[in-house]
Amino acid sequence: MYKILVVDDEFRIRQIIRKYAEFEGYEVDEAVDGMQAIQVCRKENFDLIIMDVMMPELDGFSACREIKKFKPNTPIIMLSARGEEYDKIHGFELGSDDYVVKPFSPKELMMRVNAVIKRTHTSEQKEVKKDVFTYKGLSVDFSARIVTVDGKRVEMTPKEYDLFFYMVKNKGLALTRESLISEVWGYDFFGDERTLDTHIKLLRKSLGEYSKCIVTLRGVGYRFETL
Repeated sequence: MYKILVVDDEFRIRQIIRKYAEFEGYEVDEAVDGMQAIQVCRKENFDLIIMDVMMPELDGFSACREIKKFKPNTPIIMLSARGEEYDKIHGFELGSDDYVVKPFSPKELMMRVNAVIKRTHTSEQKEVKKDVFTYKGLSVDFSARIVTVDGKRVEMTPKEYDLFFYMVKNKGLALTRESLISEVWGYDFFGDERTLDTHIKLLRKSLGEYSKCIVTLRGVGYRFETL
């Protein structure tokens, strides 16, 4: 049985999520703010965390940042009443796996939870062979999940790594937006295409001078190419 942690200062929200999550077969723990969430995560392991952004004591973004320091592989879905692109980018930069805007459909939230857990545990079971791609000062170690630019390691979120690795593996091919979303996020992804655009922006920011290797194909998608 998978175990999830629901972090929200509103009792009603926690109870709604608990009801639907337990119906789906999940074991559920709760925390009322970011500080309590960190304390609980230091003592226990969770397969997924649902984290509200606006909370007293410690906000969700700060709690996400701290939890990722000692539980980097635990997926986190952020909840927020704010749907601005800046907030979503900030959440993804901190390592969150999805971002859901309030008010939300509990059924849709559970579908997102199922999708994230499925992706996480499927990737853990895959065998990875030693494989390294290099282009000038850019090095991509697929097996170690390490990207370096001119000898300096580039820090990326888990989903940035997945997206970038898929594009590099398909170097020179025109990748449609639909194919990128289905291959990287999965066929059961319930977000929108702006999630892809946000991650492309973050990737380009991380790659510095090699950002030009990610080419936008208007009306189609993107292509990774070495010039």
